[in-house]
Amino acid sequence: MTARRLRSIARLTFRNPASLAYLGVVAVTAVLVTIDTLFVTHEDASLAGVWLFLLSAPTVFAFFIGGDLLGEAVNESTWFVYVALVLSVLIQSFALGWFVRLIRGGAARPAHPQGA
Repeated sequence: MTARRLRSIARLTFRNPASLAYLGVVAVTAVLVTIDTLFVTHEDASLAGVWLFLLSAPTVFAFFIGGDLLGEAVNESTWFVYVALVLSVLIQSFALGWFVRLIRGGAARPAHPQGA
């Protein structure tokens, strides 16, 4: 993969306003879930962590299906859940940036038709 392609992927993932808004919502939610998990006592289990899975759906569920294929020990490990969440958020941020560029008619489309 060339450096130009990597810069383009990073730009679509991190420098697009829509992607930044999505990543900001995920970051705020992750902070709130962490605070709820560490500092708030509940009589029952807290469902705060469900919000992270809803924000990273549907790709996180594809990772979990793939984890089932790798075995129960991998799929039920804590590291796998965290890696699946982070990768899902990054994939969706890239897809959101790509979609916004597609809607705007960005650099992917030539300025003039061929042969005109």
